[in-house]
Amino acid sequence: MLKRKIYDTLLNWKQTKHQDCLLLRGVRQCGKTYIVQQFGQNEYQSFIEINFIERPDLQTAFSGNLSVAAMVQQINLLMPEAQFIPGKTLIFLDEIQDCPNARTSLKFWALDGRYDVIASGSLLGIDYKGITSIPVGYETQLVMHPLDFEEFLWAQGVLETTLPSLNEYKTGTIKIPDALHLGMLNQLREYLLVGGMPEVINKFLATHDYLAVHNAQKRILRDYQDDIAKYAPNSDRIKARKCFLSIPKQLSKENHKFQYSIVEKNSTARKFESSLDWLYHAGIINFAYNISGPFFPLEAYAKEDQFRVYLCDIGLLVAMYGYELKQSIIQDIFTGPAKGGIYESLVADMLIKNGQPLYYYKKDDSTLEIEFMLERQGRLVPVEVKATKGSSKSLNVVLASESIHVGYKLTSQNTGRVDKKITLPLYMTMLI
Repeated sequence: MLKRKIYDTLLNWKQTKHQDCLLLRGVRQCGKTYIVQQFGQNEYQSFIEINFIERPDLQTAFSGNLSVAAMVQQINLLMPEAQFIPGKTLIFLDEIQDCPNARTSLKFWALDGRYDVIASGSLLGIDYKGITSIPVGYETQLVMHPLDFEEFLWAQGVLETTLPSLNEYKTGTIKIPDALHLGMLNQLREYLLVGGMPEVINKFLATHDYLAVHNAQKRILRDYQDDIAKYAPNSDRIKARKCFLSIPKQLSKENHKFQYSIVEKNSTARKFESSLDWLYHAGIINFAYNISGPFFPLEAYAKEDQFRVYLCDIGLLVAMYGYELKQSIIQDIFTGPAKGGIYESLVADMLIKNGQPLYYYKKDDSTLEIEFMLERQGRLVPVEVKATKGSSKSLNVVLASESIHVGYKLTSQNTGRVDKKITLPLYMTMLI
């Protein structure tokens, strides 16, 4: 069983909820169904699971009267084994995008209050199908990601105290012991290759075969393309697939800004922006927006027409480049223009899975570029990512501002500090 941080969030919802159901959202195959099954079986006397893809006949239980009494009666007719025990039952409505009325029903389950209800959707189609009435005020939405780097370490058997113990080195003034540093770099390299999809991690733990891992990732990527064909609006299906397949090329060029001309020659935002929006709502991609200047708050200075696109999981991105690239990473001989984009994506992966919105700073009229701009306690924190050894000229320029008190250079090197600039190993991204 893979330990997931979100389990504690589910426990907190159970203990503190008032009149709300939980809507668990996230990209396909990130582990939503599994974690709710474990939660329901461990924490409730009765667990009732309704999967609208496996049991389309159960949609009829939500097609008419949406009173709780009527729905319970209809579900019981179709699932005689279901036990509805007030105060001790979790009802799991899985793949809810295939039954829009089930989403509407959340309001009535919440108002009734006798049964806890979690609904789950992969986002594929969930925002695009006709829902009679969205239950505003009666559902708490929670986004689930693939496993993050810390959860990956737990799966590998690394002690849960290891990452917090690195906090003492966060100031950059104390060197990390060589054995710990090299061990964490090796773990990070494995995470780069494997990523956080549960099926892929389980394959890696069982075989430690990178080719088997790669094949599992390629199956997931094919499934995403199949889902695009199934769930995206007719006008966006081909365009969304083209945008999806262009991501490795977007991150391999010198300027990582998303360019529609890479998707299709001479193309424009007008043609493809709705397709990107669909991929985002499906959880397949995430955006990082350029800012007009290093000012707080970042959202107020974001340029909506200048952005970078990152895949939902670093392992899947590396798989899109092909198995030969993985072999070069395994042998630690990986060089070339794509390296910067991949390591930038690795940092983006860790920040996104930690709930961090992404912004970057790149001036049009200069070479100044800061890969990520973060907000911490009302102040801006610039983060520069170095896939190879090199100076940090852009970071030095930004740190000259009196309004910025600290900045980070993330590399494969050990810790260090010069004035306001702190150098940290890439694996410490989640601690900044």
